[in-house]
Amino acid sequence: MRFKWDENKSKTLNNDPRRGLSFDKVTRLFKQPYFLDQKNDDPEQFRAIGFVDGKMITLIFELREDAAGEFYHFVTYWPSTKTERKLYEEG
Repeated sequence: MRFKWDENKSKTLNNDPRRGLSFDKVTRLFKQPYFLDQKNDDPEQFRAIGFVDGKMITLIFELREDAAGEFYHFVTYWPSTKTERKLYEEG
C-alpha cells in the first residue's frame, strides 16, 4: 500500500491544534481495524475512520495511479464526529 499527499497541507494539518497529525502519522490508521466507505462519486473519494495515536479520525482519500501503480492520495482528515464514531463502532 502506497500513500501520497501534499506536503504543505500535511504541515498545516500538523500545526492545527484541533488536528495535530501530519499525513505521515495518519498512515498508521491502516495498520489497525478501520471503517471504510465511499464518500463521493465525482471525484471518487473514500472515507476511512479509525484511530491514530489514540485519536479517532476521519480521513478522506482518493485512489490514484502512476507509473508504479495504484496509491492512496490523502485529501484531508478531521476528528471524527459522533455519527462517524457510531459508524466505526457498528462497522
